[in-house]
Amino acid sequence: MLGPVPTTVRGAQGALDELWAQTQVETRAYTGNIVALTIRKHRQRVEEALAGLEGRYAGRQIIGVMDGGGDLKVEAALVAQPGGLYVERLTLDADPEQLQGAILPLLRPATVNHVWWGADSKPAGALLTELTELADQVIADSLTLDIPPARHYALADLGWSRSASWREALAQLFDAPDAARQLPHVRELTVRYSGVNDLPARLYAGFVASCLGWADLRGLTLRAGHCGRENGDLCGAELRGEGPDGQPVRFSLDAEATLDVARAVAEWGGRTRHSEVNVPPMSLADGLAHLMARPERGEVFERAWRLAKETL
Repeated sequence: MLGPVPTTVRGAQGALDELWAQTQVETRAYTGNIVALTIRKHRQRVEEALAGLEGRYAGRQIIGVMDGGGDLKVEAALVAQPGGLYVERLTLDADPEQLQGAILPLLRPATVNHVWWGADSKPAGALLTELTELADQVIADSLTLDIPPARHYALADLGWSRSASWREALAQLFDAPDAARQLPHVRELTVRYSGVNDLPARLYAGFVASCLGWADLRGLTLRAGHCGRENGDLCGAELRGEGPDGQPVRFSLDAEATLDVARAVAEWGGRTRHSEVNVPPMSLADGLAHLMARPERGEVFERAWRLAKETL
């Protein structure tokens, strides 16, 4: 990293230009802005996740630390990336009211704006509201923060992103027509998750329920699992029911602790099929990259979000 060097909002661009001069890099690629709003206890985690993006979707990173006190503090730095590239990083330490007027002048114009609420408290005041007016994408833990989908920006949820491979894996279980014909017989769903964060599991259950046409999640059971994955990652899922012949119907996925695969079981009509599907764990940086690469308004996500929200 080059820097950080103390600066001001007005002097931030000059400070960055001086740092760029030290790199002897003649071409700068500006691929977008990401504004990460967080608090001190999560700052290191946010910085590590942003560093892992490697500047692919946002050449300028603005970190707003919202529990600062006193005068506004601004630091400028260039974060080295593989291949001799650098990403601009501006870190602001202040209270939300100070940040409200300080962040907007630092956004590079004519690029995509990503806003990430990287704190575990609900937004208060006008800071996030003001930024969403300019955002192309808002990334948040939407269930906890009660940030509903909106029309003027794409709402992205890290919990939803982290379940992407599990959604694909479950769909693979029903690729065969005879397996798909068992779906009307499914009545119950169990989802297991690692750690204490069950929100990705709720969103995943909302996805399954919406695909099956369930009106609610009364058939859902959530269970904490121990599969050696990060907090919030899924450990397994099981759909259960009874076929017209009275035989059990069951489709399950169980993550292998040290591998990127899950054991899959499909059972109906007295027959059982075993297979393996790919469900790699997803780091915070991977989840951010997945979301930023595909900013979109997803009807599937919105239906899952509404069902999951009703369970809280």
